[in-house]
Amino acid sequence: MDWPPTPGDPRFFRRSGPYSLAAVVGAAEADASARRLMLSGVAPLQTAEPTEVSVLHNRKYVTALAETRAGAVIVHADMAERVPPTAVAIVSTEPYAAWARVAALFHPTPPARPGVHPSAVVAPDAAIDASAEIGPLAVIGAGVAIGPRCCVGPAAIISEGVRMGADCRIGAHVTLSHTLLGDRVIVYPGARIGQDGFGFVPNGEGFLSVPQLGRVVLEDDVEIGANTTVDRGALLDTRIGAGSRLDNLVQIGHNVSIGRGCVIVSQVGISGSTILEDHVMVGGQAGLTDHLRIGRRARIGAQAGVMADVPTGVDVVGSPAQPVREFFRQVAVLRRLVREATSQRSQGKAAGTATDTD
Repeated sequence: MDWPPTPGDPRFFRRSGPYSLAAVVGAAEADASARRLMLSGVAPLQTAEPTEVSVLHNRKYVTALAETRAGAVIVHADMAERVPPTAVAIVSTEPYAAWARVAALFHPTPPARPGVHPSAVVAPDAAIDASAEIGPLAVIGAGVAIGPRCCVGPAAIISEGVRMGADCRIGAHVTLSHTLLGDRVIVYPGARIGQDGFGFVPNGEGFLSVPQLGRVVLEDDVEIGANTTVDRGALLDTRIGAGSRLDNLVQIGHNVSIGRGCVIVSQVGISGSTILEDHVMVGGQAGLTDHLRIGRRARIGAQAGVMADVPTGVDVVGSPAQPVREFFRQVAVLRRLVREATSQRSQGKAAGTATDTD
């Protein structure tokens, strides 16, 4: 096994370059002093070589910065003077964003390889742009439309009527049904999009399933994590707004509406007909009940149980979820009560022991 690990292992990642320092600084949208320097890749501070670019985006790694052998380091302005003289300081107001752009320069997303693999099954009336890539064993249903430069991975199933905009990337073993995709949508392997929502009516003999007649709409630049599931709507559409990111293993119920630029972390479950306004963040393993409204820029803590609406811009934690300050005030009171009760028991035992001795 290789050690230390090398970022961008060529067995798995396409590499481009080398690039001049000026080209790297331009990609970073940052500033640096002029120097004749060619750079060949990116690496962490601890292992970077003199031809590689690194980054300091967390002050806990300042010691590693002092010892790095990197040829250039992306830093915030207040850390520029701490970059060793052997390296060029690339100064950015947002070092991690600059790092993302530089890493993408050296490791660009592979373009679609136009064509349909011989083992793929494609309906005669499917409309596939000539620049799209359809991988082995993929199934493309009747009436499907796939836009320019899209990639459909191995064994993915794109069911009847699905519409896909430009530059979408569909991972291996994804299933898409009853779904409309905008441009640049990414769906990672194993995700299930557009299946029946969890809709039923109890009756005397068990349950009566309610037909799920809506769709899923994934707007531009949405990303859906591996093994995430998004149910189609019952009557209204399930909708995920432009630029939103869903982590792996997220469950989105029917009729849910997620706004623009939302972040939903792993193992979150959102029940049917709940609305998230723009730029909401939901921490891992949080659960949201049905028919709620979560206000714009609200933040929901990990493992929170949300059972009531959350106002705009409010942070909530706990189960049942409540505003952060109120939650920790209650925790403080509870701890004080526990301490007092423990102290009283200790005093009582001491008094009893003294009585027995007397």
